[in-house]
Amino acid sequence: MEIALSLLIIAVTAFAVRAIIKTNPAKPMVLPARPATPYEPALPTGTAALHWSDDGRYLVEVVTESRYQNTLKELAGEHGTQAAATPYLATLVPDDVNPYESAAVAVFLGGRMTGYLSPKAAVAFRAHLKRKEVEGQITTCDAQVRGGGAWQNGRLAYVVVLDMEPLER
Repeated sequence: MEIALSLLIIAVTAFAVRAIIKTNPAKPMVLPARPATPYEPALPTGTAALHWSDDGRYLVEVVTESRYQNTLKELAGEHGTQAAATPYLATLVPDDVNPYESAAVAVFLGGRMTGYLSPKAAVAFRAHLKRKEVEGQITTCDAQVRGGGAWQNGRLAYVVVLDMEPLER
């Protein structure tokens, strides 16, 4: 009798587990469709509220994704096998509608999107804007497109550096 009762309990438990698995109560969350093109902010029109400078030290590096490498290569111009150091005026745009970063700051060179300040640097930069009473406005600084030099049968990546006081400590 004990064996029959044990087998009955095991059978009922197995049936209950199978029923739970079949009904799949934890359905996967449906994600929104991915856009056909990656998000990229537009360069606003108007004049800059402020020009930043750190006396030509260029210590702030822009976070660039691989999708901006062709743009940076074009902006760097012809530089042979040596690394580029092409000067530009950078436009820094607080990007309040960025779907991925709430405090994003976009960087444009020659009217073209080239990357963002790192998330930590963007928060510090927005604090600087607030202290200078130009919160949410576009500002500028000098910049350089560097890199692209020949190295081991290839080319180094391009980066953008900004002439402004370091934002990350």
